[in-house]
Amino acid sequence: VSQVPVAEGKSVQQTVELLARRLEALGAEKQGTFGVDCETYHTAAALGTQGQTGKLMYVMHNSEYPLSCFALFENGPCLVADANFDTLMVKLKGFFQNAKANKIESRGTRYQYCDFLVKLGTVTMGPSARGISVEVEYCPCVIASDCWNLLLEFMQSFMGSHVPGLPPVLGSKHDGACGPGDTMVQYMELFSKIRKQQPVPVAGIR
Repeated sequence: VSQVPVAEGKSVQQTVELLARRLEALGAEKQGTFGVDCETYHTAAALGTQGQTGKLMYVMHNSEYPLSCFALFENGPCLVADANFDTLMVKLKGFFQNAKANKIESRGTRYQYCDFLVKLGTVTMGPSARGISVEVEYCPCVIASDCWNLLLEFMQSFMGSHVPGLPPVLGSKHDGACGPGDTMVQYMELFSKIRKQQPVPVAGIR
């Protein structure tokens, strides 16, 4: 999962369309849509020790795993629970408070190209588009380090020089298999990075 910068002189939407055209020119076919969302919870003030900042927890959903809910702590483990976890969070509001203004999501189109699955999304916070996410998966292989060169070569074909390095969460796995939790950690890191950026100016509108 990586971020693609907005092309110079273009808006987020125009850059997404540009990437989509490149993918379709390669022969990739649309396979429906996808969505990943993330809500931020912080530990309730009553629990925070004086002088210490409260911990943040991110509750995330991914349309690829409709029956699951993911809870991630910063620099911590990823808990995979069933969809009822959202109801539990409401009951835990004495401990975790929802930072409503911080909801961020990525929505867009899924593309299939041979054994590759590509999800091209627009990242939004509230009403504004904040960036572009690209998730690329090589379906036959679950060990990222074994197919990383192949992934890189494919990503370069439509992302050009904006190809990411091996994500830290995968680099630390030492030939371990990658699962849904690893994907969600990457989305969480991407969303955190985008949150800290200045909103993208709307370009290309006269």
